[in-house]
Amino acid sequence: MGREATSESIKFFSPIVIWTKFTSNPQKYDILYSAFREYYKVWLELICKAVKETDESQIFHNLEAQHRYLTWRAEKDPGRGVLKKLIGDTLAKDMLRSFLFNGVDELGSKTFNDYFPQYCCQEGNLNKKGNIIGKSFENRPWNARGEFIGE
Repeated sequence: MGREATSESIKFFSPIVIWTKFTSNPQKYDILYSAFREYYKVWLELICKAVKETDESQIFHNLEAQHRYLTWRAEKDPGRGVLKKLIGDTLAKDMLRSFLFNGVDELGSKTFNDYFPQYCCQEGNLNKKGNIIGKSFENRPWNARGEFIGE
């Protein structure tokens, strides 16, 4: 990732996420690649052991959580500004909603303001400022059991 995780974004990520930023160095690339291989191996093992969810309330909860994440990313993705400059606002919005974060329009009907009312200005518009909420975390804000301990 390009910068520290913020309390705004960190709640969407797993405690086992690889989040790093470092200066270029072949030894550091080797270390990161080794960590990635271990991570991928564990991920494959978890996928092989996964059991299909059948509890309808848990399925609904999972779909809503995915929709909440897609809604946030489609609006707050750090690459949005670059895309807007390259291809214009309309095409950038379309690419974010129908390609990069596909499903945001199909998985639910809640809006960004429904999930994140703290971004709504008095006029009802979205506050377009960057990370307006939260501090950044240089280290993992989870304990050894994977519980979020950040503020």
